[in-house]
Amino acid sequence: MNTKEATNRILQLRSLIDRHNHLYFVENDPEIGDGQFDRLMLELRSLESSFPDLITHQSPTQRVGAAPLAGFSEISHALPMLSLSNAFSDTDLSAWYQRLYSMLDDTDFEMACELKYDGLAVSLLYEQGLFTRGATRGNGVTGEDVTLNLKTIKTIPLRLHGEFPDLLEVRGEVYFPKSEFIKFNAQREQEGLQTYANPRNTAAGSLRQLDSNVTAERPLDMFVYSLAQIEDNMSFNTQLETLDYLKSLGFKVNPNNSLAKTVSNVAEYHRMWIQSLSSLDYDCDGIVVKVNRLDYQQHLGNIGREPRWAIAYKFPAIQAQTRLMDIRLNVGRTGSINPYALLDPVEVGGVIVKQATLHNSDYIYSKDLRIGDWVVIERAGEVIPQIVRSDKEKRTGNETPFTMPVSCPSCNEELVNRTDEAAIYCTNSTCPAQLERLVEHFVSKGAMDIEGMGGKVGISLIQSGLIADVADIYFLQKEKLEEIDRMGEKSTDNLLKAINESKKQPTARILTSLGIPHVGSEISYLLMNKFTSIDELIASDQETLLNIPSIGPKISESIAEYFSKPNNNRMIEKLRLAGLNMVSESIIDSENSNLLADLRFVVTGRLDNYSRTEIQDLIKKHGGKVTSSISNGTDYLLAGQDGGSKLDTASSLGIQIITETEFESLIDNRES
Repeated sequence: MNTKEATNRILQLRSLIDRHNHLYFVENDPEIGDGQFDRLMLELRSLESSFPDLITHQSPTQRVGAAPLAGFSEISHALPMLSLSNAFSDTDLSAWYQRLYSMLDDTDFEMACELKYDGLAVSLLYEQGLFTRGATRGNGVTGEDVTLNLKTIKTIPLRLHGEFPDLLEVRGEVYFPKSEFIKFNAQREQEGLQTYANPRNTAAGSLRQLDSNVTAERPLDMFVYSLAQIEDNMSFNTQLETLDYLKSLGFKVNPNNSLAKTVSNVAEYHRMWIQSLSSLDYDCDGIVVKVNRLDYQQHLGNIGREPRWAIAYKFPAIQAQTRLMDIRLNVGRTGSINPYALLDPVEVGGVIVKQATLHNSDYIYSKDLRIGDWVVIERAGEVIPQIVRSDKEKRTGNETPFTMPVSCPSCNEELVNRTDEAAIYCTNSTCPAQLERLVEHFVSKGAMDIEGMGGKVGISLIQSGLIADVADIYFLQKEKLEEIDRMGEKSTDNLLKAINESKKQPTARILTSLGIPHVGSEISYLLMNKFTSIDELIASDQETLLNIPSIGPKISESIAEYFSKPNNNRMIEKLRLAGLNMVSESIIDSENSNLLADLRFVVTGRLDNYSRTEIQDLIKKHGGKVTSSISNGTDYLLAGQDGGSKLDTASSLGIQIITETEFESLIDNRES
């Protein structure tokens, strides 16, 4: 296939994939199955691999994460991203309506009613129909450049459909679907990591990851709710009309928006959604009411950072009372003793709640929770129900205070407290409950991905004495496996094949699978991009670890403690003996590592042939250093289009300003 033929086919494939992505993720109306879609992506990846010059940042293949950033650059919003005033009752809503009614010279006005999703507000900029920049709200005037992270969200179009202007800016909310949040927390619990309290904070944290590979692993979504800028003299009359237009361009717009002609209609919309919240797969803490006519919005203006023409009418928190029947414990794979509440089943916000997390003993004691208490359960946007308080007035004297045990409920070994942690731990490395959880984690999809070994199979192998640690998985023998209940010849062969295939997993997956407390997939990926091997990580000291962004004292102490135990190091040796890959590719090419040694660069503006991350990685690959701000120690300012104030700063300090072409020449000259 020649270049012309490849170009035509690549353009055709991108158009098809964009269309099917939109149908699947935005319209929820797919036309083809996953297999057909995967084949289209495979063909596109293959062609782009053969013709790399044809790859663009807007290709569907580029939604995956990129190399970690040193930090986020700031973006000034062309128009401020405003916050909203709140109403908490129909009286508050009516007072807001009456103020606007008088300001519009006693003129009735229609209102757009929209759900208020609980996520993170962002701005998306499109030029010539291509997504070029995305930013967080920040302080409303200046936000952070999170373009690479936003590109990983499949409901954000990388290129617009239909008739689009030369420049378009939209605003919207990034959120974490509740169903996906439950799965995400379950995975973190398996990895021995702290679970997140709510989808909103998790969405915000996911979008602010310096490593967009981490963001790509999290199933974020987005609704667009307003138009900020538009060129080509296009204009609209109403808020809902703009949303219809944005939907036609390929954006995901909430289908539950509604037009209200009176303030009573708004109150009805509000009451309806209080009753229907359980039907939504995203957190929603109220409705947003906007004057629908855009010329009225312009006339009403803003008060400080709040628009007069919009208000958030909040929902009341969802609570219910029930009996706390018992407090029980489970043992995590890291040995943490985790209390949880058994409740008399009760409906809270359309969901039957039977259990609630209790976090740790301090949580129980601070709330003075007793077995037999009547307790208040709340789901105010939370996926996992929380016990708010006990109703002490209903106590009869028969309630039983809870006391945390001093020995492990699984192996009866003494429990210990760790410094600066509320949780208590079983430190017995042979504790059966820990090993069961660890094997379950080790073989999971996010770790070594050994299909056919989860659940009952893993427990059977432990109970039969075939597994004393996770490394023993790689020394299982066919004849012994076939003796296990429900393990016939075919299932044994499939399991051994899956075990052998897992030896190909990258080093970051192996590190994740070890179950080191506080070291999940994102931290493992980060570490294996800093160290050339697990051996180098083992040999590192805490000071070295603390110099790595995102690695704090708790993580560094956990890593040091894990590798200080002889049993863990023996297990690492067994994994090495089994043929697992303990060596990671270095992020620095040893042949070229000194070409830009001791040179400091700052990058600004939009480049033609590189993303900012790509050019920064190239600088680091050749031994240079990248900083976000210019100082007397800066050697070069690498500037693209719209370089901004950094150009003036560099000129005033006498710092050399170079283009990306001059940068490539700099490398070429140093190589020769």
